[in-house]
Amino acid sequence: MPIVIRLDVMLAKRKMRSKDLARAIGATEANLSLFKSGKVKGLRLETLEAICRHLDCQPGDLLEYDPNTPPDS
Repeated sequence: MPIVIRLDVMLAKRKMRSKDLARAIGATEANLSLFKSGKVKGLRLETLEAICRHLDCQPGDLLEYDPNTPPDS
């Protein structure tokens, strides 16, 4: 998919683990893991807002459009 998820990069910059973020925003570790791996087809804006608020970042820090990334098969 041409949308690349950069959550792992932001977590590393903030020196935070996925499970700590999941707990802080009220999400499950499994759902956050699916988002990180790009295996979800959608994300609620409420969840994106919570991630951005907690990591003190912008949505563009987490999502990138790369037209050279092959689509999911």
